[in-house]
Amino acid sequence: MAGSTGASVMNNRTSSGLFHRFIRHRLAAFSLMVLVLLAVASFCAPLVAHYLGTDAQTVDLFGRYAPPSTAHPMGTDELGRDVLLRLLYGGQVSLMVGLTSAVCATLIGTIIGVIAGLRGGWLDGLLMRVTDGVISLPLLPLLIVMAAIDPGKLGIPREIVNGESFSLYRIIFIIALFGWTTVARLVRAATLAVREREFVMAARAMGAGPVRIAARHILPNVATPIIIATTLAAGNVILLESVLSFLGLGIQPPVPSWGNMLTHAQEFIWDAPMLAVYPGMLIFITVIAFNFIGDGLQDALDPRAENDRISITGQNASGPAQ
Repeated sequence: MAGSTGASVMNNRTSSGLFHRFIRHRLAAFSLMVLVLLAVASFCAPLVAHYLGTDAQTVDLFGRYAPPSTAHPMGTDELGRDVLLRLLYGGQVSLMVGLTSAVCATLIGTIIGVIAGLRGGWLDGLLMRVTDGVISLPLLPLLIVMAAIDPGKLGIPREIVNGESFSLYRIIFIIALFGWTTVARLVRAATLAVREREFVMAARAMGAGPVRIAARHILPNVATPIIIATTLAAGNVILLESVLSFLGLGIQPPVPSWGNMLTHAQEFIWDAPMLAVYPGMLIFITVIAFNFIGDGLQDALDPRAENDRISITGQNASGPAQ
């Protein structure tokens, strides 16, 4: 009981230390607040639509390029649709694509990295050569080619291909399929270091299987690079989705995303420049926020930061050296 209580207190202290180190990174803390506000606002879009008494898909050709007003706080676009609602619904899509693709890519990379690092030998060599091969491919041109392939010619039924959500799931699949390489190499390197530790060798000597060793001993000790890589990848994925949508190969209308909103706005840049400024600024802010959060997590999860703090505290307590 005493050991359990001590472990609980230690975990609470560790969590508190991580939280305080993250908060001390002011840009990361501010970026987290910005992302939370964006996410809450985006997923409250139906409530905003109910309050405004309109819909994101409602077309009003007599109200094109209307200036900001009570009914339309950010004005209307080239079809008379409310810009604020389209930005909020586009935020749902862009954030979901970024987070879902990053998590899926991280899962693939983690599995490959743990298997390669834990098993070693010919399997490690094979998996890393495959990883090197994927890394050597130019990512953006590859994504453009993959996104341009007609799914109907691959045997997928046309009713599925023509569905509103198909382009969304296709982008998530394509980005996750080729975005796992960085995580795989990071996890493999961390696994190679952890597998030689005493507790892993003891678990192996006690007869623990590879799956149990990976789940109980490897993954908890390689969580730091996984979390940081996922956070940084989410921002990159949002940028990739925006580029593909800007080129007309990403999320297809009528589903709004910040990328395809930016695409349509370029045709009316002289008539309504703010139609391009709004989604462009949201993409920029979101990507920068994810990067700052990744930096903050790296500082908070770095064990050397805690060791430095303890060392400084000990020196202050003992007084200056004589």
